[in-house]
Order: sequence, then structure tokens, then C-alpha cells
Amino acid sequence: MDSKPTKPKSKIEASDKAVHGITQSMLEHVGGVAKSCGATAVFVYADALQGEPVSFLAVPDARVYYVTKEVSPEKVENESMVQFLRVPNVPMTRIGQVKITAFLALSKGLVARGDRVCFVTGVEGSGNLDTIIVTEVGREFELLSTLEDSSPIPVNIKPAVIERVVDLASEIGKEGREGKHVGTIFVVGDSKRVLPLTRQLILNPFKGYPDTQRNILDHSFEETLKELATLDGAFIVRGDGVVESCGTYLKTASQEEFELPRGLGARHQAAAAITAVTDTIAVTVSQSTGTVTIFRGGAIITEIQKPRSSSLRSKPGSG
Repeated sequence: MDSKPTKPKSKIEASDKAVHGITQSMLEHVGGVAKSCGATAVFVYADALQGEPVSFLAVPDARVYYVTKEVSPEKVENESMVQFLRVPNVPMTRIGQVKITAFLALSKGLVARGDRVCFVTGVEGSGNLDTIIVTEVGREFELLSTLEDSSPIPVNIKPAVIERVVDLASEIGKEGREGKHVGTIFVVGDSKRVLPLTRQLILNPFKGYPDTQRNILDHSFEETLKELATLDGAFIVRGDGVVESCGTYLKTASQEEFELPRGLGARHQAAAAITAVTDTIAVTVSQSTGTVTIFRGGAIITEIQKPRSSSLRSKPGSG
């Protein structure tokens, strides 16, 4: 009796199988990589998997965190044993994923300067984890190496406030406002020292309102903040999330020139300057690219760059 001929696999089926094999290989080997390099934490970018759940990882001597834009138990099998780290809901490159994950993990106390960590990542939505990156927090420039003499995150700022500001800045960089590109600055923390170094470009729209009605952690406040981001000047935000002012000029900007990458304008110089003389972080949104850059101690400590195809087009030199 003749058997039916086996139908050859299509190129798509073969490709899917290869992709799945790469992901499984990454997950099978990351534990050995983490152990051999003495990593204290492993971060897995779950959003790369197109909704497919990633197998639960048990890595001896290292904490495992699943990085995602939306915390969803369905993303990981055995979710009751899983720890999530949420990142901004914007398109990011692989390196952008690593940078913002390291920064937010540091701000939440999940890692410390000098820790060695592993990242398992891939292109968002590709269905594939294809990259393992091992780094020491604070060793590389983009991972907080510029802060030799100060703590990476000011102690006067709540971690939830940092996370919320980064979220808002990322959304502003991605969406703009009413079809137009928007650039802005958030200066967070140490507002008692920051405010004397500023002047208002407009009447302060937050003056006179109770703290409960102007806290950046209140999500109902989001549209107001995005609308006011179209104004020139900076937002001044207390460490507890209360917005002190917007449309605020930072008078320290012209006192010193800071060594920043070429192409960054007055907005980034102002952010570097204010963080050099106060115990703050500053988060800028570039009007020309939508890139979010975070400053501390007069220097860039990390940034979120979007994939080129996702960046809005605009005139160069707008900061």
C-alpha cells in the first residue's frame, strides 16, 4: 500500500521553526551565561514574542525579570512566580530596550552600580528573542558611567515619579501634539534649589492649585500635561510628583558649555546645566527626533532612541 507523499514544508513554516529554535536556545543558555559571568539579574524582553508566552526561567543566584510595556500574566507561563518590570509603551531599538530597562531597574533598587546583568532581547513583535547582552551597570557611558561621585538616582525622588515622567516623555516624543512635533524638559526633584534658578516665560498655570490636583502620578492629569508641553520652557516637578510650574526658563543654561554629542541644542544644554548644580534628574524630549534623554550631574546617563522607521520627521536643529 502506497503511503501519501509528505508535503514539503513551506519557507514560512521553516522560518517560523528556525525563529522558535533561536528563542529556545537563548532561553536555555542564558542561565549558563549568567552563572559564568556572575550576573545578579536577568532581564527578558517578553514583548518580542508576539503574544506567545515565554517559559518560566529559573536562574540560580540571579533574579529574573520579564520586561514588558503592559504587565499581562498571559505573557509568561507560571506567572505567579514571575516578576515584571514595565517600560514605556513606545517603539524602541534593542539597545534602547536595554538602556531604559537598566535605568528603571536602578531607580527601583532592583540592581546597583557595579552589578553584572544579562539582557535577553529581540525586535519587538518579531516573535523571536535573538540577542544576549551582558554588561556591568555603570561601566558603559550609556549605562550611568558618568556618575562617579553621586548616586545615579536622587534619594528625594520617588521611583514611581521617575517611571511616570519617563512614560510621559516617551509618549510626547512618539505622539507629538495635534500632528506637530513637541520638545520639552522635565526637571525632577530638589525643587527648592531649582526654582530660584528659573523665571517664568508665562504665568504659571499651576499656581494656587492644591497638591492633589497637580500630581504627575494622577493619570487624569495626563492630557493637561501633554497640552502644556507645547509651551516653551520646562516643567519643574517635585520628588513626590507635584508639578510646581511649566513654561519655565532655566537660567543656568548659559553659564557653562557641557560636552554633549553634536546635534543637541539649547534644550539639552539647559538640562545638563540644571542637573549639574542641583540634586535632580532632567528628562528631555527632542523635537526633531522624539528621542528621550535623561540627565544627571551635568551629563547624559541614558536615552531612549526609537527605530528609524518610527521617528517623526522634522527640521534639524530643533533640539
